[in-house]
Amino acid sequence: MSADKAEKTLREWATQEVNQQPLCITFPEAHNFELKSGLIHRLPAFRGLENEDPHKFLKEFRVVCSVMKPHVVTEDQIKLRAFPFSLQDSAREWLYEFPSGSITTWTELAKLFVEKYFLETRVSNLRREILGIKQGRREPLHTYW
Repeated sequence: MSADKAEKTLREWATQEVNQQPLCITFPEAHNFELKSGLIHRLPAFRGLENEDPHKFLKEFRVVCSVMKPHVVTEDQIKLRAFPFSLQDSAREWLYEFPSGSITTWTELAKLFVEKYFLETRVSNLRREILGIKQGRREPLHTYW
């Protein structure tokens, strides 16, 4: 065995450099822009639980992001940068599953998010409720409608 390929000590294995994958979101170039901690703390949290409404979360997220709009940065750039800070638990893990640099626009990210968290079972239940609606015996038409 050559000197270059000598066995590593336990300390060398424990302290070797860790290569971290960059985030899946490719941020558009924004000069002199950083997210303020006040904005980050105001972001709604989404954990990926069954009872959470992804559409309501996105509305609340957009409202918070819309209040901070520097002159040279678009709202979509703010959303892309802020989104990872709003995710927690399994929702954050979901974001880390995407390959590095694979998401480039807010529209794409929002679509992937809704596809993941607006479950097909919820769509089926809503469809069944709508199709199965019946007017009550003494219910006026305008109330039923």
